[in-house]
Amino acid sequence: MPATADSPHVPRTYGNWRRPTTPGLMGLGTAGTLILMAGLVLVVLVVMLTDLLTGLVFAAGLAVVLLAIGVRDKHGLNALDKGAARWSWWRQRSAGEHLYRSGPLGQVPWGTCQLPGLAASSKLTEHSDSYGRRFALIRVPTTSTYTLVIGTEPDGAALVDEEQVDSWVADWGLWLANLGDEPGIVAASVTIETAPDTGTRLRREVGTNLDPDAPEFARALLAETVADYPHGSSTVRAYVALTFNATHNGRRRKPAEFARELGARLPGLTGELQATGAGPAHPVDALELCELVRVAYDPAAAVAIDEAHAEGLTTSLTWSDVGPSAAEASWDDYRHDSGVSVTWAMTGAPRGNVQASILSRLVAPHRDVARKRVTLLYRPIDAASAAAIVESDLRAAQFRQSSSDKPTARDVLATRAAALTAQEEAAGAGLVNFGMLVTATVLDEAREADARAAVENLAATARLRVRPAYGSQDTAFAAALPLGLVLPRHLDLPSQVRSRL
Repeated sequence: MPATADSPHVPRTYGNWRRPTTPGLMGLGTAGTLILMAGLVLVVLVVMLTDLLTGLVFAAGLAVVLLAIGVRDKHGLNALDKGAARWSWWRQRSAGEHLYRSGPLGQVPWGTCQLPGLAASSKLTEHSDSYGRRFALIRVPTTSTYTLVIGTEPDGAALVDEEQVDSWVADWGLWLANLGDEPGIVAASVTIETAPDTGTRLRREVGTNLDPDAPEFARALLAETVADYPHGSSTVRAYVALTFNATHNGRRRKPAEFARELGARLPGLTGELQATGAGPAHPVDALELCELVRVAYDPAAAVAIDEAHAEGLTTSLTWSDVGPSAAEASWDDYRHDSGVSVTWAMTGAPRGNVQASILSRLVAPHRDVARKRVTLLYRPIDAASAAAIVESDLRAAQFRQSSSDKPTARDVLATRAAALTAQEEAAGAGLVNFGMLVTATVLDEAREADARAAVENLAATARLRVRPAYGSQDTAFAAALPLGLVLPRHLDLPSQVRSRL
């Protein structure tokens, strides 16, 4: 994220986020252009071998196919994308895969509450780093990945000088750029979760520190504070999930072997993260991760877990107990145990330049949303691949601009942005693919409409284009959790092919 102003008296701005494109004609990508050229050749052959009418019919069919690929809405989706989503949802619903039942009365073996969907095959183990801190390690066999979760307590930007905020943003950009050089890393995610505060922690602090000989007025004031504080107050937690490839030199590493290597690197990762304004960073152990996922699927369990902690007890949750006992996905929402959630996916980053506080309202607590998770998904690109990507993007932008005698203003600006990105990459800047998921959870189904309106308004203030994850709400819900699910590795059609249509 480059800064465009250096003066300490002028707010710095950030921008130039680009979606890589491929060269093509008439707004089509490389694959779409090849389909166009092959179709035109076939039309000529049909006219030569049959008659003109048959050739016109064949040309009309070709035009329909090209329109389905080339015409896109404001979210960048064409008719092929929408049709594939409808087909996938119809197939999922026909097979009953949108329903999930677990526990003693469910269909899961051993009567456990196993995680559903993409996370069903995940396994959890616990290890120690070189500082002796316990950390959880999630293994997803279907994608051959290991995921480490780091918990942080963000300092916040309130009453902080702009110079300090600029320094945090610069350190965060450096941390992201360095991920591309981290051995074996596949993806990273940052999840910021806001939830109502149950007040048990304050009640415990006051109860354990209250002097029995304190004045009556002070005791009454504290009692009133403890009683009124939970109403309208919220907690904010942040988690960073790092996902690594399980294979090395063609050999799949076992959890204990990989944990030894990761345990030596973990102190450095948490130390660098603290410099970005993330606050004290610590590896999340197995029990904390189990409680986090359990509360996500069953928000009503948060009160019981907080009360257990207040009494000095542990919940003894295991990975096989954290899933929902019942869940049902629909086209545009997801019901799970005591909550109903809607997840949006970002389809467009802010256009133009923005300031560092652009996401502050989106990640802040909101009265119409019981629990909200904003998850930024990153896929670092190594230095060797980054150079090829930016050069290819620059050539594609230049091709689009030069393919017309009167290029549009958007094509001209795209070429300048691609050239600027190539220059920054050549100067040593890192390159990452990123996305965003926003999940809003309510405990009462009647509040779902209010939560939808709140999130869509908050996304507009952040200048983001978001769209509900139609037909895949259960998958998007799981991907927004710090579980290390790398969605491109679960797609039937590789993302590289999609981008070339």
